[in-house]
Amino acid sequence: MAEKKSAAAKEEKAAQAAEQTAADQAAKNAEEAKDAKSAAKEDPTAALKQQIDDLKKQLDEKDDQYLRAQAEIQNMNNHFKKERAQLIKYDGQGLAKDILPVLDNLKRALATQLDDKQAQEFKKGIQMVHDHLEKALKDHGIVEIPAEPGTPFDPTKHQAVQTAPASDDQKADTIVQVLQAGYEMKDRVLRPSMVVVAQ
Repeated sequence: MAEKKSAAAKEEKAAQAAEQTAADQAAKNAEEAKDAKSAAKEDPTAALKQQIDDLKKQLDEKDDQYLRAQAEIQNMNNHFKKERAQLIKYDGQGLAKDILPVLDNLKRALATQLDDKQAQEFKKGIQMVHDHLEKALKDHGIVEIPAEPGTPFDPTKHQAVQTAPASDDQKADTIVQVLQAGYEMKDRVLRPSMVVVAQ
C-alpha cells in the first residue's frame, strides 16, 4: 500500500513537472512570438528606411551623371561654336592663297617698261584688273603685309631669304628690299613677305 502511495506521489510529481515544463515552454513561445512580432514590426520600417536610402543614393548618382552630361554637352556646343566662328572668319582662305600668284603676275606685268602707245593702253587695262582684284581681296579682309625698305624685320610676317650688310643709312634687322609681297587675312598670315634683311 505504501508502495502504491509512493508511486502515485511520483506520478503526480512527474505530472506537475511536465505541466510546469509545458507552462514554461508556452511562456517562452509566447515571449518569442512577441519578440518576433516586435521584430516584424521593426524590420519593415528598417527595410523601408534602407530602401529609401538606396533610392536616394541612386538618385544622387543619376543627378551627378545628368549634371556631368549637361556640362559635357555645353562644352561641346561652345567648342562647335568656336570652330564655326573660326571657319566663318577664315572662309575663302584657300581661294585667296590660290589668287595671290595671279596678283604677283599682274604686279610683274605692271613693273615692265613700255614705250609703245598700244602697250601703254594694254598696261592700263592690266592696272585696272590689278586694282579691281586688290579691292576684292581687301573687301574680304585680305591685305598686303607692310614691308617697305627700312621697316623693322618681323619674323612672324616676313621671311628673310637673303641678308645684306648694314650700312650707315640702313640699320641692322631692317628690311632692305621686298622680293615678293606677303598677305594676311584678318589676323592670320596667308603668305609671309619674302625680304632681304640688313645684318
